[in-house]
Amino acid sequence: MQQFRIPGRLEGLNGLIAANRSSPYRGARAKRSNTDLCAWAIRAAKLKPVEHYPVTIWIRWTEPNAKRDPDNVASAKKFILDGLQTAGIIQNDGMKQIASFVDTFRINAGDPHVTVMIYEDGEPLPQTPQELE
Repeated sequence: MQQFRIPGRLEGLNGLIAANRSSPYRGARAKRSNTDLCAWAIRAAKLKPVEHYPVTIWIRWTEPNAKRDPDNVASAKKFILDGLQTAGIIQNDGMKQIASFVDTFRINAGDPHVTVMIYEDGEPLPQTPQELE
């Protein structure tokens, strides 16, 4: 299992839709900046390229409050997957490479962040979110 942490929050689907509606350039900038933030965090964690596909990606979303709906928050996995490709950790984000996602959510006003764990094919998965702590 490999993991990395992205500080702060990523843009949710509602924010990305609003950016795209205001201007296609603003929407593209929002996607690029969020993807770059993810790629930076991946490179800082010094992850190694995945060797055994497909992978399961477990994402723990730590939000500063409960204002955003979980589906809005989890839509940011697009940025994470694109960042993993940009950093050369996964070959692609298709069904041959990604077996499943697990999303868990929690609140921590003082430390919002996203923790991403990548389990390669054959690695044991935690059975409960508490096993990740």
